[in-house]
Formats: sequence, C-alpha cells, structure tokens
Amino acid sequence: MKILFTVGGSQAAVFGVAPLAAAARNAGHEILLAADEPLMRAAQSVGLPAVCITPERMRHGQDATTAAVRIDALLDLTRQWSPDLVVGGLSHVPRVLAARLKVPYVRHIWHIAPMARRDRTAVAELQPQLERLGLTELPAPDLFIDLCPPSLRPPGTPAGRAMRWVPRVSQRRIEPWMYTRPEGRHRVLITAGTRNLMLETPGSSLRRLVDGLTGAGAEVLIAALPEAAERYGADLGDVRIGWIPLDVVAPTCDLAVHHGGATTAMTLVNAGVPQLILPDNGYGKAVAEAVSGFGAAVTVDRHRPQEGQDPDEVIVAACREILADPRYAERTRALAAETAALPTPDQVLREIEALAAR
Repeated sequence: MKILFTVGGSQAAVFGVAPLAAAARNAGHEILLAADEPLMRAAQSVGLPAVCITPERMRHGQDATTAAVRIDALLDLTRQWSPDLVVGGLSHVPRVLAARLKVPYVRHIWHIAPMARRDRTAVAELQPQLERLGLTELPAPDLFIDLCPPSLRPPGTPAGRAMRWVPRVSQRRIEPWMYTRPEGRHRVLITAGTRNLMLETPGSSLRRLVDGLTGAGAEVLIAALPEAAERYGADLGDVRIGWIPLDVVAPTCDLAVHHGGATTAMTLVNAGVPQLILPDNGYGKAVAEAVSGFGAAVTVDRHRPQEGQDPDEVIVAACREILADPRYAERTRALAAETAALPTPDQVLREIEALAAR
C-alpha cells in the first residue's frame, strides 16, 4: 500500500505523525511525507522520506498560501506518486485531495482545543475548490485518530480512534548527563519548543527564572535550537543550553517549564513530568488549561499579570510549589498511565490497512 502523509505548521507536526508513518514503513508499506521547505530537515532527522510541496514563488517570499495552491501542489505530486490512502492533520486540504483521488482519508490530530467552529469555517472556505475540482461535497474522514488522552479532550470532541502518544524528536549525540538524574537536587527543564528561539516569561527575564531556580538548589537545563544557544547562552548563567532530545532527558526531570506546545506537553506527560506552562498562543492556552485542569500542571498567563506581584517571581514561586507538592507528580503519573494503555501506532495501522482493502 502507498500512504501519503501530509503536515504543515512547525516541526512538531512532523514529530507528531512520525510514529504512525514509521509503523507503516516498518510494516512494508510505501510512504511519503508531503510538507513545506522549512520542515524538510525535521523529516530527515526522524528518518521519513519527505517531498517538498512549497511552490517556487512561495520560497521567494511571494504570497501563495491559498488552499488552491496547496491542493494543486499535492495534485502535482500524486500524478507522479499515486497513493492508496491519505493521512492529514489540522488542515482540510488533504481531505479535498483524498476526495478528488477517491481514496480513503485519515485525520490524525491531537484534539485538545475545541475545533468545531474552526472546522466549519475551514470547510466553507474550501467550497470554491470543491466546485473547481468537480466535487459536490467534502466527505467525512474515513478514520479519525486522536492522540489526546481521553481525560484531556474538550467537550464535543468527535468520536475517534485513540492512539498512544509515542515521543519522536530530532536526535543528537547523547551524553551521560542527558539520561541520568543529578544526585541530591531537582532537575528543571525549560524549553520553547522549535517555533521560538527562547521562552518568553511574563517579565521577559529568563535569567531571573534561571537564577530563582538555581538559587533554590535546582539544576536547570534549557532545551533550545542551536542558534538560540549561540545567541543567549552566555547571558543565562550556570545552565546547560542547546538541542537536548526531549524524549531522552524528560524522564530525568522533576519539572518542565514551557510554552504549551502539544509535542512538548505530551512528551513530558509520557515521562510523568509535572509542568509549568506559559502559553504563547490560543492553542497553547488550550493545552495549558487541559493539563492544569487534570492537576498535572500550573498555568501562568503572561498576558494577564497578577496585580501587585512581580511577574517573574510568580513563575519562580509556582515552580517551587510544584516541586514541593507531590500531588502534581502523582497526577502526571496517572495521566502517563492512561496514555500508556492506549493502542499503539502498530495496532491502529491495522485499521488503516483495512480501510484501503475495502
């Protein structure tokens, strides 16, 4: 079987789909990942065969982000490599492609934010493209795979096939300090994922957060892009900073402070690590509210500072609270156990194979 995986957005989208794509490839299926130019390196880093669908004019900064451009790029690809099944994510463009090709469509997302209104709007905006391609309607996905643990799903989440989150990130040469815990002290990880160079704190002073944590006796690691380490490393005091594979280091941490990215949050949940989340957008806020609502995290909204309190001190105090109160770790471990009990990508792949065999 030939399966076309499509992703957009940040590197996190590549990391999210990689376990299922790898399972399909390991089972002997042919796969391709269709993505934009900025995601090519991430795809290569996790061993996926990827093809760039960014139009040439888009690579030179011209506006070519419409659904029509995306659909045409995918249609061009499938004229040369015709899939038996299409897997997509948040965007409904791959769904249009599957309808045009008359092959099954699988939607594969982390459904933690309410999406009904967004989906209705997106589908309505695609109507001209359906008419252009001679399609009367946009059929529902043949299978909906939800990576979000049931306990974190928002009300109204469509029924779907739950799948276990399997951490997958770009790797580097591993050093012993990455997979061993420090003796006699807490370890705190800080990261802004791959979309931003550095985590933005309410008071815009990451150094004050680092000093507050090290002053309380914790070891601080900052997982960041290499260019962030080069630019900010000398200004952040006694910390290790650079690209640290999150799946390797997470099990050694007692707390993680981050931006609310789905890949980051679920990799930490998978390792049973309590979190302090500073959401940097609406999706991150949904992640923060869900994980905090379960009791596995604390959310600090940097856009809503607490009157009369130093914003950086609020974060440091919240970190100390999480480290001192074992209930956060207990709730995170409960969530990790729920996730571990969900079907693996290999198990879900059997249902995908059955779709294509109809």
